[in-house]
Amino acid sequence: MSRAQTAAASQVFGMTAGRLVSVLAAAAAVALSAQVVIPMPLSPVPFTLQGLAVVVVGGVLGPRLGAAALLAYLAAGLAGLPVFAGGGSGVARLLGPTGGYLLAFPVAAALTGVIAARGGFWRALAGAATGMAAIFAGGAAQLALLTGDPAVAAGVGVLPFLLVDGVKIVLAALLVLGFRPGRRASR
Repeated sequence: MSRAQTAAASQVFGMTAGRLVSVLAAAAAVALSAQVVIPMPLSPVPFTLQGLAVVVVGGVLGPRLGAAALLAYLAAGLAGLPVFAGGGSGVARLLGPTGGYLLAFPVAAALTGVIAARGGFWRALAGAATGMAAIFAGGAAQLALLTGDPAVAAGVGVLPFLLVDGVKIVLAALLVLGFRPGRRASR
């Protein structure tokens, strides 16, 4: 992107060039995390590192910029860039079994950012847990709509992931604190 394009984009989004670069870099980090895909037996939802990346982005960038990064990520996927799990893209991903998780990402990043702002480990941990819960809620809600059964949705879209995502929450809290020493995360 040229300097003129960066300046024009930052004026459109009301961000400084540095903040715009942070948002785009965060969206790219989430896109990279989506490429780690491990299929889960009996579940239409694969294991990925996206949830970890989403809550770290929210905790480091804060609620506004974190949500903006995840909106940019979703826009890239809708535009056809291969940023969703396993290189997927398009509106079908948002309407399918993993769409609820994807659509919850901006909310999860914002919630994480609000709670983790200017806090130590326990605030970062609570923010990451809340963000991950928002992702699960969005995913389970869409799966419930698609399957017609909330119990099935929880059984295939939440329960198989709880233990590993508990580890991701602790790791996210540590990463948030590591990436933002002395920085104000409420931007």
